[in-house]
Amino acid sequence: MSSNREHDRLQDIIENAEFVADYLADMTLQQFSASRMTVDAIERCLQRITEAVIRIGEERIATIAPDVPFHALRGLGNRLRHEYDMVDHEIIYAAAKNDVPQLAECCRAALDT
Repeated sequence: MSSNREHDRLQDIIENAEFVADYLADMTLQQFSASRMTVDAIERCLQRITEAVIRIGEERIATIAPDVPFHALRGLGNRLRHEYDMVDHEIIYAAAKNDVPQLAECCRAALDT
């Protein structure tokens, strides 16, 4: 992947991670689950993030964010796209609160190098 494309994908991840943080703000799991609009917005951002990760590639993401499990992200993206009716709000909330900020921080660091 050209460095410009990778840069753009990393920016996509960071931007969508910022949207996720803004949308969730200080919501609890219960508040999140009760807000269809927030659930939809977070799921869409997660779809974009997982697609960007897939386009960057497993090997390169392992270098950029070694603690972020590529296969779990890919699986989440597949579930959001193909098994959307079986998505667990707890899993989405946990990913948005814990995994997304960690991934974004790794992407920021990769852009700074």
